[in-house]
Amino acid sequence: MGRIGIIGGSGLYNIEGIKNLKKVSVRTPFGAPSDKFIIGNLEGKEVVFLPRHGVGHRISPSKINYRANIYAMKKLGVGQIVSVSACGSLREELRPLDFVVVDQFIDRTNQARAMTFFDKGIVAHIVFAHPVCSELSKVVYDAGKSLNLRIHNTGTYVNMEGPQFSTLAESNLYRSWGVDIIGMTNMSEAKLAREAEICYSTLAAITDYDCWHPQHESVTLEMIISNLAKNVENSKKIISLIVKNISCQRHCSCQDSLKYAIVTDKKMIPTKVKKDLKIIIGKYI
Repeated sequence: MGRIGIIGGSGLYNIEGIKNLKKVSVRTPFGAPSDKFIIGNLEGKEVVFLPRHGVGHRISPSKINYRANIYAMKKLGVGQIVSVSACGSLREELRPLDFVVVDQFIDRTNQARAMTFFDKGIVAHIVFAHPVCSELSKVVYDAGKSLNLRIHNTGTYVNMEGPQFSTLAESNLYRSWGVDIIGMTNMSEAKLAREAEICYSTLAAITDYDCWHPQHESVTLEMIISNLAKNVENSKKIISLIVKNISCQRHCSCQDSLKYAIVTDKKMIPTKVKKDLKIIIGKYI
């Protein structure tokens, strides 16, 4: 049975009923994670929280050490990750304070961030047509639905580069592609989680319409912050239900995603790489 990982804002671990909180520092071959990990017991299960931008939101989306974050989750025995992320809506019907359980991604970061464990002396090609775990995503959606929140069970997330927001031309381009929401962080997490054979699901919390919307100019920072706060409170309720309902016994293909993915001759893989990636590739090499 693996632990349940939650990646999101620094306030998410203040959930009613969570017990035995402790902070843990984790070393990785890829450098330091965003912050210390908070481990606690919720609904009789061990949960591992990580503020992706660091406590106090001090790390820009482009500078997050995604590899260290996901590697550390693997090292801590996490088998399933729910990513809670603020996002903008590209659809009129996807309103602020709605939630979207993402099922597809488009990457617009242009490789500005490291998002693979396999870039030195070893090559692996994971299957990524369906970038989230459908079983975990169903648990996430059902939790939100049972709370009578406005939650959508599919949606395409375009991962733009940050920290600037979109231009109007970009926003309209993404809408013409049929994209639903826009954010800056989740594509890297999804790719690395799949490489690490961790189930991954995104719970996207809409704070505002992106700049395409006719009412965009009337949106104030105060409104966005207010929506963020409301989304955090609703996210905590969803997380509690997810943890309560989730099965730590996995039956999906995520747990074997590297089975046929490593193409490098085992004899040619450097010793240090084998050591560094042991917790990820050890059962295959």
